[in-house]
Amino acid sequence: MIEAENLTKEFFITGSDIPFKAVDSLTFKIEKGEVVGLLGPNGAGKTTTMRILCTLLTPSSGTAKIAGFDVSTHPDDVRKNLGFVSAGTGIYDRLSPEELLQYHGRLHGVDDKTIRDRTANLFAILGLEMYRNRLGAKLSTGTRQKVSLARALIHDPPVLIFDEPTAGLDLISTLGLL
Repeated sequence: MIEAENLTKEFFITGSDIPFKAVDSLTFKIEKGEVVGLLGPNGAGKTTTMRILCTLLTPSSGTAKIAGFDVSTHPDDVRKNLGFVSAGTGIYDRLSPEELLQYHGRLHGVDDKTIRDRTANLFAILGLEMYRNRLGAKLSTGTRQKVSLARALIHDPPVLIFDEPTAGLDLISTLGLL
């Protein structure tokens, strides 16, 4: 489901001609049903790797595939097969959780009835019913993270990637999210 081969990402630091390798020749394969964590110190390239997998960054060299689709040559197909949750929730302040899920469902080509059904199911599972019509700007950090998870799941992707989804949450909110 997720593959990387010799994945490398270089950044050029202002004032330097020498590239900084944030990810250096990373190779791995994750099969369907596996749960894998990327562990390492700050600056090890974990977030950069996940951003490449999510098509937010392009690799300098090497390849990465999600559900068989190359992140560089088929980014739209990758996004159809992927849900991404990060510490930055991606919640729009002027949309309610219900509007946000409708918007993202439609972006992924999900029909309105399926969006309604999945929204109801996700809200029930995540305890979001009472926040259905509250603007994103009025939601707590923990609730925003739950809405972000629902957003990542609305199109029922086969692959989920989480990048520090509990950052900034208290223990009770973290346990509720998990």
